[in-house]
Amino acid sequence: RDNQLKRLEKLKLNRDQKKCEKALEKLEEGALNDEHNLLELAIEAARCRATVGEISLALENVWGRYRASAQSNSGIYSEMYNSEAEFLDVTAEVNEFLLKNGRRPRILVCKLGQDGHDRGAKIISSAFADFGFDVDIAPMFQIPEEVVKQALENDVHVIGISSQAAGHKTLIPELTKCLTSNKADDIIVVCGGIIPENDRPFLKENGVAAIFGPDESIHHVAKKVLALIS
Repeated sequence: RDNQLKRLEKLKLNRDQKKCEKALEKLEEGALNDEHNLLELAIEAARCRATVGEISLALENVWGRYRASAQSNSGIYSEMYNSEAEFLDVTAEVNEFLLKNGRRPRILVCKLGQDGHDRGAKIISSAFADFGFDVDIAPMFQIPEEVVKQALENDVHVIGISSQAAGHKTLIPELTKCLTSNKADDIIVVCGGIIPENDRPFLKENGVAAIFGPDESIHHVAKKVLALIS
C-alpha cells in the first residue's frame, strides 16, 4: 500500500496537471448526457495520466456511487436445525454466556480490502445470528482502521474476518496492530475462508486466535468462538 501511494505521488508530480484536469472535466461533462463516448473520454484522461480513482470520481460526481448494503438473513438455520443436538448445544452455550455476562456474545463480520467475495461472510452472519449471537456486518471494502473503529464503537467480543482473495497476510497484521494501538487487544480476531496452510502460522503469530476452513461445520466454528471469549 505504501509503495502504491509513493508511485501515485510520483505520477502526479510528473504529469501536466492542467491538461489532466481538463481531461477529467470533459469526462465529467460527458457523463451529464448521452452524446459523448465515455470510454473515449476516460482513455483520454488516462493518457493525461489521470488515475483510476480520479476517473471514477469524475463519474461519481455526476452519478453518485453504488454502495452495497451489508445485511444477512435470519431464521434459515434455526428453521432447519432447531431440533438437532449440535444446534441446541450451541444455543445453550450462548444462553449460558448471556446469563454470566449480562449480554450476548457479539461478533463483527468483515471483509478487508478489495475482496468482494461476501457469500461466506453472509452465511456465517446468518448462522451466528440464529445461534443467538449479536452480529454486526461491516460494509464492503473496508481498511483495517475502519473495521477496528466499528468494532470499538459496537463493543464487540470478536472480529471475524472472511478472506477469499489472499489479502490476509497484509491486511490482518495491520488490523491487529491497530487493535493494539487502540488498547483493544481483548477483542479476539478469527478468520476463515480460503487460507492456505502455509499462511496459518504467520497469521497466528500476528494475533489471529483461530483459523477456519471451508470444510469445518458452522456449529464447530461457533463453539470455538464461544470458547475463545468465555
